Amino acid sequence: MTTLVFGHKSPDTDSTGSPIIWAWYLNEIKGGDAEAVLLGEPNTEAAFMLKKWDLPKPRIVDGVEPGQPVVIVDTNNPAELPASINDSDIQAIIDHHKLVGGLETKGPIDIRIEPLACTATIMWKMIGKDMAQAPKWVKGAMLSCILSDTLEFRSPTTTQEDKAIAHDLAKDLGIDLSAYAAEMFEAKSDVSAFSDAELLRMDSKEYAVDGKQFRVSVLETTAPKLVLDRKDSLMASMTDVAEEDGADQVLLFVVDILNEEATLLVPNDLVKTVAEKSFNASVGGDTVVLPGVMSRKKQIIPNLRV
Repeated sequence: MTTLVFGHKSPDTDSTGSPIIWAWYLNEIKGGDAEAVLLGEPNTEAAFMLKKWDLPKPRIVDGVEPGQPVVIVDTNNPAELPASINDSDIQAIIDHHKLVGGLETKGPIDIRIEPLACTATIMWKMIGKDMAQAPKWVKGAMLSCILSDTLEFRSPTTTQEDKAIAHDLAKDLGIDLSAYAAEMFEAKSDVSAFSDAELLRMDSKEYAVDGKQFRVSVLETTAPKLVLDRKDSLMASMTDVAEEDGADQVLLFVVDILNEEATLLVPNDLVKTVAEKSFNASVGGDTVVLPGVMSRKKQIIPNLRV
């Protein structure tokens, strides 16, 4: 049976590119039968990556059958995976997030979790000398994932390994790293075609904090004004999105990539309390700027308090 390789729901560049990379490795190097799939529509930056490297968009699935062999990448959180994930046959997990717990396997499996900025960085290390056989589109997908997850090395999650591998890939591909990153971020910043609800879910993850269930949404952009100009309608949409998704509140952080800061929308007293307790912020209106906050994984989630 074909092994399905996928990342988390609301696929960003890493959760779109890493399944493609690993399916290539399993098929072409390991002689297996694997298919990269997605658990939702890729975001605009991920779609740009697919077009840039002439990659077909992976098939979108909304669940997995019992016994289906799967490899999970870029997450180990059951909340970000199909509800039936524990009925599947999990073969491996490759991730760079904290261990959440809750996944159950049929037997011993390969698990690789490293404190790096990007899943693709781990894959580069795992593939090793076989990278010499990788086509340009595999290397291009890897570079895209690393630049996206590190925000071109601005994110505090960035390690020297991420930097070194990205520079190595860019040199190998003969492309200007910074110019390519700028193209990616421009694609990520174009959110004009999306509804408020789509924006709130586009790059979001579910987390429970002090008895409250939050959908923590992050929009990384080089043009924050395009998002913040819609703040009134975005805040109005938060109620319906939270209710539909079984959350108490949507937290939306608009990350300004170039100025290295985040703006949190503050629609009510609950979010005001979260901002004050989590980031020691002084809130005087319906937004609050959080200087230096760039990473949901390292700076937002660990600090959330109610």
